[in-house]
Amino acid sequence: MPVVPTPAASRRAFLGLVAAGALAACARTETPAARSTTSPPRSATASPPPTGTATAAPSTPAVAATMTREDVVARYAGAVPTAFGLDVPGVVNRLPTRDRVIALTFDACGGARGSGYDAALVDTLRTTGTPATLFLNQRWVLAHPDLVAELAADPLFELANHGTAHLPLSVTGAAAYGIPGTTGPGEVFDEVAGNRETLTAATGAAPRFFRSGTAHYDDVAVRIAGDLGATVVNFDVNGDAGATAGARQVATALRSATAGSIVIAHMNQPSGGTAEGVAEALPRLTADGFRFVRLSEYL
Repeated sequence: MPVVPTPAASRRAFLGLVAAGALAACARTETPAARSTTSPPRSATASPPPTGTATAAPSTPAVAATMTREDVVARYAGAVPTAFGLDVPGVVNRLPTRDRVIALTFDACGGARGSGYDAALVDTLRTTGTPATLFLNQRWVLAHPDLVAELAADPLFELANHGTAHLPLSVTGAAAYGIPGTTGPGEVFDEVAGNRETLTAATGAAPRFFRSGTAHYDDVAVRIAGDLGATVVNFDVNGDAGATAGARQVATALRSATAGSIVIAHMNQPSGGTAEGVAEALPRLTADGFRFVRLSEYL
């Protein structure tokens, strides 16, 4: 059966036209076999936020902690995906609430061009008492062990899984922005479970939430992630266009958030406009009656 876009994915198709730049902060990836890729083009303009509806988080299977790689391969042998993209069944794009809350999420992608640390951004969050969910890639975790421990100890933040090699999550190798995805259920397991183990060892707690490199998935891979105990979370507001947007663009993007929005931005590119734009947007959003939450407060 051919892979076809879902109706929700079609509504968000315009985002795909510019998302190569939108996720440029996490462009460089490596597979465990040192697969090399070409970085997607960068965009200087933040994309407008996609529309979307609140998404209930899928339940976490009780067997997740005991699922092995062999279990996953056996369960999903021959499974054929029917959708691939940013918004497929099982992916959470908005909080399931009408409360005036916004979940800020920040990716740290790792790798040769993605292992920086935006201290100004984190300082702003701390100074303003703004909670956030931080999606950390394994390469970033290994590059910053002391910093990971510090962030994990801060009650403002919760740490989440941004993958092992920072790949699109697929059982067919489907690519996003020229970056080949995982191939087969075993590689999906590796991408989710590898960094889960790293984060658990580093912090003493297993991460609940997962976002893939490029934020692309097929529906079979999302089900596998669920079997491994992960809730797959994307976004409905693209906050910083992969840390390529200027401060004013970042602030404008954040101010487009609505009740239940999940914002994606980046904490690994300190030379970008993310920190300044977030600092500008936070008081305005607060004045508009919004409060900020970690994902776990609603999912």
